[in-house]
Amino acid sequence: MADAQPNNPLHGKTLEMILNELVDAYGWKQMGIDVNIRCFTDNPSIKSSLTFLRKTPWARQKVEELYLKMKA
Repeated sequence: MADAQPNNPLHGKTLEMILNELVDAYGWKQMGIDVNIRCFTDNPSIKSSLTFLRKTPWARQKVEELYLKMKA
């Protein structure tokens, strides 16, 4: 069942890949405006963001929603 989600734009994307694409597209400042979490606004880095987002489902959902909006 590897192809169970062929129309899901998040399928096959790691959180790190999603973050890197968002940072490239929007930059940390805009991401902090769109998703107001400290790991985006206060000394942001991919590593600190990954740590926070992996432990915080509501924040991860907001980041995934921003990614889907960017891809639309």
